[in-house]
Amino acid sequence: MLKLGVQSQNAINDENPKAGFKMIRDAGFDCVDFSLHFYLTNIELNQGKRNNFFDKSINELENYFKPHKTAAQSENITIHQMHMPYPVFNPQVENSLNEYLMNEVAIKSLLICKFFECSYIVLHGFKLVRYAGSEEAEWDYTEKFIEKIAPHLKELKITLCIENLYNSIGGHLIESTGGNAKKAAERIDRINDKYKSEILGFCFDTGHANLLGLDFEKFITTLGYRLKVLHIHDNDGVHDLHKIPFLFSRTRENTSSTDWQGFINGLVNIRFDKVLSFETGPVLNSFPPELKFDALKFIAKIGNWFNSKIIY
Repeated sequence: MLKLGVQSQNAINDENPKAGFKMIRDAGFDCVDFSLHFYLTNIELNQGKRNNFFDKSINELENYFKPHKTAAQSENITIHQMHMPYPVFNPQVENSLNEYLMNEVAIKSLLICKFFECSYIVLHGFKLVRYAGSEEAEWDYTEKFIEKIAPHLKELKITLCIENLYNSIGGHLIESTGGNAKKAAERIDRINDKYKSEILGFCFDTGHANLLGLDFEKFITTLGYRLKVLHIHDNDGVHDLHKIPFLFSRTRENTSSTDWQGFINGLVNIRFDKVLSFETGPVLNSFPPELKFDALKFIAKIGNWFNSKIIY
């Protein structure tokens, strides 16, 4: 049986983290995907703004998150993966902000990850097709970023996971960094070989894959051992909604719009042995507060159903 994980976003608050971790444990989860990007949001960054959260020293940040770490340990919850704030580069903002994202936010994110004794942190690659002109050029920017933090990743024994992304141009969705499994596998192997360390891995995002109509089984099978973490969520095939699996269908009478059987087949093919982690934090705000725990229990029940089908 694979362990189950869920986002901390909208489930755990800073004022009383123990209550949130207890709710997650009682709902049936073993692990948490800690939403570090919640502390410096993409909405702010895309507007060229930032708050002062990451201005804190690493000691101050560790003290800030110490109650979270203690609460997780007391509830026997593992912080299995994290998500670095994103974007980490935006050509339309002041260069000083991009330097801050590189030198302060990225490095401190890794140190917080280490403080939580977490081995995996997810990076949104650079979505720059309008600026750079192609996915390959986007990847060049992403790789330069990875190269800058690679020594820290190796020293801290943390694996940075790129995920399958999409770009939106003129209302059309096209491949972005990580959207091609073969390219991703080759890039991961090349960088890891260079540093003689597993500094790079992959995060398969089911929602993004559904938006691009990817073949789930083929994609996951091609990634193989490089797949380290999952972002499991659902959408209507048009918008990145981060909803609970099985909520959408192509027609009124049809089966799910998302290729969940292909997802299962792919995990079975590679004998995936990590965590079934749900990136469904946004959906929790769709429910009244009184139903949040029930929503989490339902998500965990779906995770257990996946577990019943992933047999090898």
